[in-house]
Order: sequence, then structure tokens, then C-alpha cells
Amino acid sequence: MRPSSSKLKNMTLMMILFLIGSTRLVDSYHDYQEALTKSILFFEGQRSGYLPQDQRVGWRGDSGLGDGSGRGVDLTGGYYDAGDNVKFNFPMAFTTTMLAWSVVEFGESMPSSELRNTLVAVKWASDYLLKSISQPNRIYVQVGDPISDHNCWERPEDMDTARTVYAVDAPNPASDVAAETAAALAAASMAFRSADPGYSETLLRNAISAFQLADSYRGAYSDNSDVRQGACPFYCDFDGYQATWLRRATQDESYINYVASNAHTLGADDNINEFGWDNKHAGLNVLVSKEVIEGSMYNLQLYKTSADSFMCSLIPESSSSHIEFTPGGLIYKPGGSNLQHATSITFLLLVYANYLDKSSQTVNCGTLNVGPASLRKQAQRQVNYILGENPMGMSYMVGYSQKYPQRIHHRGSSLPSIKDYPQHIACKEGSYYFNSSGPNPNVHVGAVVGGPGEDDVYNDDRADFRKSEPTTYINAPLVGALAYFAANPTPLY
Repeated sequence: MRPSSSKLKNMTLMMILFLIGSTRLVDSYHDYQEALTKSILFFEGQRSGYLPQDQRVGWRGDSGLGDGSGRGVDLTGGYYDAGDNVKFNFPMAFTTTMLAWSVVEFGESMPSSELRNTLVAVKWASDYLLKSISQPNRIYVQVGDPISDHNCWERPEDMDTARTVYAVDAPNPASDVAAETAAALAAASMAFRSADPGYSETLLRNAISAFQLADSYRGAYSDNSDVRQGACPFYCDFDGYQATWLRRATQDESYINYVASNAHTLGADDNINEFGWDNKHAGLNVLVSKEVIEGSMYNLQLYKTSADSFMCSLIPESSSSHIEFTPGGLIYKPGGSNLQHATSITFLLLVYANYLDKSSQTVNCGTLNVGPASLRKQAQRQVNYILGENPMGMSYMVGYSQKYPQRIHHRGSSLPSIKDYPQHIACKEGSYYFNSSGPNPNVHVGAVVGGPGEDDVYNDDRADFRKSEPTTYINAPLVGALAYFAANPTPLY
């Protein structure tokens, strides 16, 4: 017997309501604490050098043990920034800054175990950065020849490509990488201030030295011909925090005067709606705005104006919104590794929301006043998208949820672990594993890939590195965002 049309309508309505309710049940709950733990664990899989006894990522082994030996310097340690085996100091310094900034802003929200693990992750990088500036008027900026490295598909433990060391000696300029190193060490000094005061002092002293090198010999490190052939086109953009982190770490008035008098040079009036390893303007403006919001430095208002403008551009309801979103709601910037933009901008949204909250302020976006709650909603949308609330129904963090990328563009993850297969796998022998359609044998837990395209589509293709390659500078700002939401998990929208 056929049901009546009214019964069909009721049944259809009930089914729709059931599906909506089911979707909300799945989408509105995210285990931010689990995601935080895994986002930090990722960094252990990126380690270079001698691995400690408490190493938790068991499929990795020691690697890069001779780094720097050809130049008579110890450059072991640090992180491989992505799925290859080169150590680029520029993005590594940015990664260090963001991990340390996560501790500075959200460390109190972290469980003690994860705060410890984050500090360990910071120190693995900051120890290496200290080595990179250990010689007067010289900064080591890279280890590994990227051309030969990228022509191979081999585990870091098997590396037989050239471990070329790239350095810049004064008076040749290296302002970008030296300034970012100064920022990283200054931020790290703040992160360690309570946990290890002695180490904090060492970091700050070296941050001041790195800043002096950056400011005394101004220009991009990639302008040096011997560096350009190694760094470009990978990491050769020019920008930096300059004195901002040193001001915050030292409270020295000379740094704030520097920031105020160099506002135009530092890009305070450049309303660029992005933030990452190669463009610090938005982060610089947010960082400096803290002093303006707290009412202590009115001569820095230009930075606050630009920071406000940046926040307005991120709110779709604002008349000045001009950032691009995918149909599913993800912040999107053309180019590869898009989630680096989503995670770094999310971090700034939460930091600025906290600054505004503590002073009961809002941002004027034309006809709309935007408060901390609106900024946090936008941030949570981005985090939830990454964790699986998206058209693909996929978590873009490996090892989180039931559906996540299986074929990430990562040498160590895609090749058999040296613990399981100790025989040497030569440069071209790894191609067999690269071309395999099977999942990676080593699950790189916590790795966040480059993410979907502007149409929200992700094909889980190892060869498509723009979408499938994880990087340290995607994860680093996400650590702070996840720490906030782990402590404040209530859905905001």
C-alpha cells in the first residue's frame, strides 16, 4: 500500500531532520586535546640529528649526523621543514617563532605534559639556530643541496646527496633570515623564562646579536649569489619581524623606538592579508598592537590600524571583507600548501581576540563592530574544517579521525622504516615507493598536509606535493590554536 503524500512529506522531513542532527553530532564535536597532542608529536617525525631515548616516533632513526663537518662546524639537529631532507633556516626560524608564540599566548591553556612537549619541540629548533649564529658576523642559512635532494626519493637515514652548507658572511646582507632568527630566539626566550631561566637568558643574548647582524647589513640573504642557487626558488623571499619580538622580550625602550621610527619600512601601513614564513606584516601588526591596545604606546597606532583592517578583511559579514574562501569555508590563497595560510591566520585571529578581550575593545569594520567572539568563531571554523568539517569529510591531520590522507608527500613516511628494513635504499630505488598507489607504511601522526584546492577537492595523491606535503610551518601556528580550543571546546557557531 502506497503511503499518502502527507505521510511521504512527513517521512522526508523526519529523514532530513535526522540527517541534519547526525551531521551536527559528528561535525560539532572535535577532540581538540587529541589533535593538540598529535600536532606536537608531528615535530618528532621531522627531527634531524641524533634522536633522544624518549623519541616517540619509532619509525625514524638518526640522520644528518655529519651536517656542517665539511665547514668545520656542528650543524646537526634542527628540523626538515617538509617532506624532503633539506634544512632551510628561514622557515625553520619562523616555525620556532610560532611554536614559541603559541607557548607565550596559550601555554597556560595547555596540559602540563603538552606544554613540556611543546617546549621540547621549540628547543630542538632553537638549539640548532644557536649553532647557526655561533660564529661572529656569519650566519649559516641552509644545509643540503635542494636540487640533488629533490632528484632523490630516499629516507633521511639513507641520505647520500650533497649536504652542502650555505652561509652568509658580513658585510653581505642576510637581514631576512637573521631577523627571523632573532625573532625566533627572542620568542623562545619568553617561552622558557619560567621553565629554564638560564637557557632563556642565553636565547635572548643571542637574539640581540642576531638582530644586530640583520640591522647592520641590510638586504635579502638570497641576494648573495652562492646562497641564491641553493635557497631559490624555495625560500628566498624578503621580510622579517625586526625588533618587535626583542621589544617584547626585553621591554627595552630602544626597540620600541626602532619599531615606531621604522613603521613604513617595516610595512605597518601595508594591508597585506596574509601571514607566513615569507610575509610577516600581519603578524608584526598584531604583535605591536598589543602595546597600543593596552594603552601604553600611542605612537604605534599605525600598526593597530593595519591590524584592525586585516581583521575586518577576514570577516565575511564585514563590508571590507576581501579574503577568498572555498565553497566549504576554508581561507584560500592561490599557490601551494594552502593550509599554511589557514593555520597562521587562525592563530592571529585568536591572539588578537585575546588582546581585545582583555581590554574590552572591538574592531570597527565600517558599519559593523567586530568583537573577540566573532574573531574566535572564524578561527574555530578554520580549525574544524581542517579536522574534518569539510565537503570531503576528511581530516587533513594525519592520524586524526577515521578518514585522513594516506599517501602524503613525505619521504620518511612513504618508505619502509629503517627499523623494519635496515638495508640501504638508494636515491632512485625509492621511486618504487613513490609511485606506489598504496598507503604510506609509516603513519606520520599529526602531520597536516597542504590541503584541498579552491574547490575543496583533495585527491590524496603523493605526487601532488602542493596538496599532499606536510610542513612544520603549517603545524606550528595550529599548535597554539588547538591549545586554545582544547581549553575552550564549546562550539561557537
